[in-house]
Amino acid sequence: MIEHQPTSRWIAVEEYLSGVVVRPDQSLRHAVEAALAAGMPPIEVAPNAGKLLKLLVRLAGARRVLEIGTLAGFSTIWMAQGLPDDGRIVTCEYLPRHAEVARANLDRAGLGHLVDVRVGAALDTLRELETEDAGLFDFVFIDADKENNPHYLDWAIRLGRPGTTVVMDNVVWEGAVLEPALDPVNAPGIVAALQMMGEDPRLDATVIQTVGSKGWDGFALALVR
Repeated sequence: MIEHQPTSRWIAVEEYLSGVVVRPDQSLRHAVEAALAAGMPPIEVAPNAGKLLKLLVRLAGARRVLEIGTLAGFSTIWMAQGLPDDGRIVTCEYLPRHAEVARANLDRAGLGHLVDVRVGAALDTLRELETEDAGLFDFVFIDADKENNPHYLDWAIRLGRPGTTVVMDNVVWEGAVLEPALDPVNAPGIVAALQMMGEDPRLDATVIQTVGSKGWDGFALALVR
């Protein structure tokens, strides 16, 4: 039996896999550097998770992607790289400064023409999208404030279609899903979203635990029925 390895080994393995298999390009490395230079929190997805998003977008044959939580556009760049030439991403960012950094990163990556960065509370933007009759989304990535996860999940279904792929990040949260009192701000929303995935007849879902530079966490993968 392999013994439990310390966190440093998890990170070392992640870095090895990123260098050997994932191989993020310069635009992605710059996006992380630009976020740090702007004083933004280093909470973007790990490179291997970003590459997974790109591959899932391709596997889903997605042309229209909705992202809830832009930050500096790291995950946005990955997903945009998975789109066809006529694809489109609408990404929701609450803070204007973050949106500004994200737009610059997307432009530097040569992908700005594929992405519509919407600034403001995501729930307001999602209502606007419904009012605009902006069309149905093929792929939805949820990675924003955890308190509203159940609402974001419901909007993903409402703005999606049968067959839409939904990915929700940070659903293990260092094990706080087992003990929400460890984080009474974020954990209840995560737990409620997970319960919704298991009970809502509109969804078929699973959850994968992960370890690495982002600690002990995981992501949920769901299909709209």
